[in-house]
Amino acid sequence: MKHLILLAWVFLTREAQGLHIIAGDFSELQGLAVPEADTLEDAPPANINTHEERHKRSEDGGEDDKEEDLTDDHFIIQSYKVKSIITSRFAETVFSTKVRNRETTAQNVEFNLRIPKGAYITNFTMTVNDITFVGSVMEKSFARRLYADARTQGKAAGIIRTYGREMEHFKADVNVPGGSKISFELHCQELLQRRLGFYEQIIILQPGNLVKQFQVDVYVFEPQGITYLEAPNRLGSQFDGLMHITKGENKAHLTFRPTLDQQRKCPSCPDTAIDGSIVVKYDVNRKINGGSLQVSDGYFVHFIAPDNFAPLLKNIIFVIDVSGSMWGIKMKQTVEAMATILDDLSPRDQFTIIVFNHIVRCWIEHLVTATPAQIKEAKKYIENIQPSGGTNINEAILSAIHILTQADNHGLLNRRSVSFIIMVSDGDPTVGEIKLSAIQKNIRTHMQDDFSLFCIGIGFDVDYDFLERIALENRGVARRIQANGNASSQLTDFYEEFATPLLRNIEVLYGGENVTDVTKKSFDKYFRGSELIIAGRLANKDSSILQSLVTASTANSEVGFHMESPTDELDKILAKHQYVLPCFTKQLWAYLTIRQLLADRAMATSAMQKRNITSRILNLALVHHFVTPVTSMLVQSEETGQKLLADSPRDNSEGCCSGPPYIGTKTPPKTDIKHIFATGPPQTVVGGTVTTRIHLVDNDPHFIIHLPTSKQDICFNIDTEPGKILNLVSDPIKGIVVNGQIISGKKAKNNKLNTYFGTIGIHFTNLNLSFEISTEKIRLKDGNHKTLLQWSENAVLTHSSFVVSVRKNSNVTITVGEDMAFIILLHRVWKNHPTNVDFLGFYAPLTNMFSTSVHGLIGQFTHEPEVNVYNLRPGSDPNKPQATMEVKGLKITVTRGLQKDYRTDAVSGTNLQCWFIHNGGKGFIDGHFKDYLVPHLHSFLERQ
Repeated sequence: MKHLILLAWVFLTREAQGLHIIAGDFSELQGLAVPEADTLEDAPPANINTHEERHKRSEDGGEDDKEEDLTDDHFIIQSYKVKSIITSRFAETVFSTKVRNRETTAQNVEFNLRIPKGAYITNFTMTVNDITFVGSVMEKSFARRLYADARTQGKAAGIIRTYGREMEHFKADVNVPGGSKISFELHCQELLQRRLGFYEQIIILQPGNLVKQFQVDVYVFEPQGITYLEAPNRLGSQFDGLMHITKGENKAHLTFRPTLDQQRKCPSCPDTAIDGSIVVKYDVNRKINGGSLQVSDGYFVHFIAPDNFAPLLKNIIFVIDVSGSMWGIKMKQTVEAMATILDDLSPRDQFTIIVFNHIVRCWIEHLVTATPAQIKEAKKYIENIQPSGGTNINEAILSAIHILTQADNHGLLNRRSVSFIIMVSDGDPTVGEIKLSAIQKNIRTHMQDDFSLFCIGIGFDVDYDFLERIALENRGVARRIQANGNASSQLTDFYEEFATPLLRNIEVLYGGENVTDVTKKSFDKYFRGSELIIAGRLANKDSSILQSLVTASTANSEVGFHMESPTDELDKILAKHQYVLPCFTKQLWAYLTIRQLLADRAMATSAMQKRNITSRILNLALVHHFVTPVTSMLVQSEETGQKLLADSPRDNSEGCCSGPPYIGTKTPPKTDIKHIFATGPPQTVVGGTVTTRIHLVDNDPHFIIHLPTSKQDICFNIDTEPGKILNLVSDPIKGIVVNGQIISGKKAKNNKLNTYFGTIGIHFTNLNLSFEISTEKIRLKDGNHKTLLQWSENAVLTHSSFVVSVRKNSNVTITVGEDMAFIILLHRVWKNHPTNVDFLGFYAPLTNMFSTSVHGLIGQFTHEPEVNVYNLRPGSDPNKPQATMEVKGLKITVTRGLQKDYRTDAVSGTNLQCWFIHNGGKGFIDGHFKDYLVPHLHSFLERQ
C-alpha cells in the first residue's frame, strides 16, 4: 500500500528559519493510479511560491481550466495570489495558488514562500482532487498522540510546528497525480513594527514560472489617517508602472496584476522575470502626544508615538569584540559603522569605548564629551584595532557598567539623560567566566535600573538567544546581523533606531474597573521613529468611554497626557468598509500578549515559572489559532478522515547544514529498509548558510579544522600517492571508522599532479553497517543486505537506525542515530576536461558524539588542542601575513590565507580565512601524515 509521506524540517540559517513539508502520493484519495517511482519524470518540482484567501476561493471554471502552452513545464500555474489586509498596523496575509498537472503521469510540485518575519501562521489548507485538508492548531503533545495513532494506520508522519520564535520559510513538495489539480493556501498574521519613522510590509514574490492569473492586493486602513504611503519597485525596471496605488485619507489599495507577456523575461522567453519583493511603506497621522486609543469588539489598542520633544542626552559605552574571529570583513564593517555612529553623536552626549578579547581594554576609562576632537581620536583608536585572542564578554560588560556607575556616583550624569551600553560580538565567551547563566546573573546584579544593554550579534556563531536574554532583562533589545559586505549599514541602522531618545520612564494608566488583561504598560525609554503599543480587554462591551493617562519624563520636564475614546465608535466605522479586519483588536491583543509572554519565558528563572508562562501561551494560541513555539498544526480532511502531519527534527543549529542531515522518518513502522524516491531534491548542505562549526576535507585534499574554543580555523594540505587510503576518523570504542582513498588528476597541471578523494568508506562495526561512496555510485551494506544508490537520482532511504539522503549529482547525507551525521559532496567536472576528474568532499559537524578514544586526521580534533597565535607579521605575499602558532608544545610558522568551503556553492566555493600549516600539517596533527595510511577502506587506525 502506498503511504502519504509528509515530512518537515527547520531550515537553520539562524537568520532565516523555516518549515518544510513534503507530501506525496495522493492516489488513494480518489483511487487514482499513481505510477511507481521509476516511472516518475526525472525533473525538479515546479517552483510555486503562492498566496490567496481560503474562504473566498473562486469557483474556477471556464478560462482557468483551459490548457495553455505557457511553457514546456509539466505544470500550469493557474493562479498565484497574495491578499494582505492591514488594519491599524495589524496585517493578515493570505498566500494561495492553484496548479494543474498537465501530464498523464505523477509529477512533483513545490509550494515555497517566505513568511513575514514575526508573523504567526493561523491556517494552512491544501486541496487535492477536490479533497480539502484544513489545519487545526493544538497543543504539541496532543498532536503527537494523534501522530502516533495515524502512524499505526499507515497514514502520516510528522507535525507542523514553528522552530524557536520565528519561522520565515514555508515549503511543501507534493506528488500530484497526472491530470490533477492542487491548491495551497496559507494564512498568517503579524503586527507591523514602526522603525525609523515608518511601517513596512515586505511580500516576497518568487513564482518560478509564468502564471495565468497573477494578482497581489494590499489593503491598508488606518483610522488615524495615512500621511504617506509608497511602494518602491524592487522587482526590476521591467515592472515600472505596473504597481498601482490609490490612496484616500485613511485607506489605500495597492495592486500588482501583470499579464502573461508582462511577466516574461523577454517577449519570446518562457521564463518569468518576477523574482523579488513588493514593499509597502507608510506612516500615519499623529496630532496628539497621548497617542491613538482604539476600541473595538471588547478589546482596545493604544498606539503612542510622540515626535515633538527635544532629544534626551545620551551616555553611551560602546563595547566591541576584537577577538580573533572578528578578523577580516567583520572588523572592517564594524570600524566603518562606528565612524558613522560616532559622527552622529551630539556634542553634549558622553561616550567611551571598550574593546575586548581575552583582555578588556578601555580607550578612556571614563566618559568624555563627544567633541569633534574626541570623536577624531576615537576613530583613530578603532581603526588601529587588530583582532586576536579569545572572548571575555563577562568582564567587558561589567567594566562598562562600572564606568557608568562611577559616573553616576560622582554626579556626572545628567538626571534627565539616558545611559546605555551597546555591545557588538560575533561569538560565545571563551575566556574568564564562560558559563552563560553566571554571566547573566553578574550583569543583572551590577546593572542599575537606569542603564540599558543593547546587543548586536554578528553572524551565526554567536549564541543569539543568550544575547537576547541579557538585553531584554536589562531594558534593551538584541539584533542579529549578517557578516557580509552590508554589515556596516546593518549596524548603523540598528543604532539609528535608538539614536534619538525622546522620553523615559513612561507609565500608562487606564481608568475604570472595566479594563483587564493589559499588556506591558511601563516602558523605560521611547525613541524617535518607533512606537509604544499597549493592548487590553474590556470586561463588558457596553457603550462607554475608555480613559487613559500617559506620564513620562522629557529632556526638560515631567509630562502627562490624558486620552479618552468611545468604546463603540470604531466598530461603526469598520462596519462601513469592506477590506478591513473587523476583529483586529482581539487578534492584536493576543499576538502582543503571546510575544511578551515568550520574552518572559526566555528569562524565566525557574522551571515552575516557565511552565506557568508556557500554559498561558498555549491557552491563548489555541483560542486565537496561532502556530507558536508551544503549539502545532494538524492538517486533516473531514471528508476522508486522512490526517496529514509534519514534524521538524531536533535542533541542528550546531551542525553542518542549513537543514537537517537527513530526510525521512527516523523510526518507520517497519525495520526493513525502504526506498522513497522523489523528483524534488532533498534539502541538505548545499544551498544553506555556511557555518564554520564543522571539520571538512575537500578539493586537493585541503583540510579545514574549526576550533570553537579559540575561534580559529586551521588549514593544511595532504599530498600523497594515488591509491593510498587516509584515515579521517577512527573511534574503536564507538565502532566508527571513516577513510578516504586518493585518486589523481588526468595529468599534471603547472608541473603538479593534483590528488583528490575518489572514494569515501564509512563503517559502523557495532551496527554491522558500511557505506562506500565513490564518484560513480553509493553502496550500502546492512548485515547481509546490499543496496546500490545512484548519483543520477534523488533518493531517501530510511531505516530504524539510520537515514541516507541523496541529492541528485550533489551530495549524500548519512545520519546514524541521534548524534552522528556525515555529508559527502560530489564535484562533477566536464568529462572531457584535459586535467581534472570528478572527486568528493567530506564534511563532519562538531556535534558528532565520538568517544574519548577517537583519532584520525579529523577525529583527533574532537579534543581541541590549545592554540595561541601571535607575532603577526608581513609575509612574502603582502596579502598573506604570517604569524607564530604555539600548539602541542611546538612553535610553528603559519600563514593567513583562504581555503574553500563548497557547501553553499559547489562550483566556486565560499572563501574561508584560516591559518595555514605547512608541510602536511606537521606540528598540528599528531605525528606525520603517513602515520594515517591504512590498508583498506574499512580499516581502523593502528596507533603507535
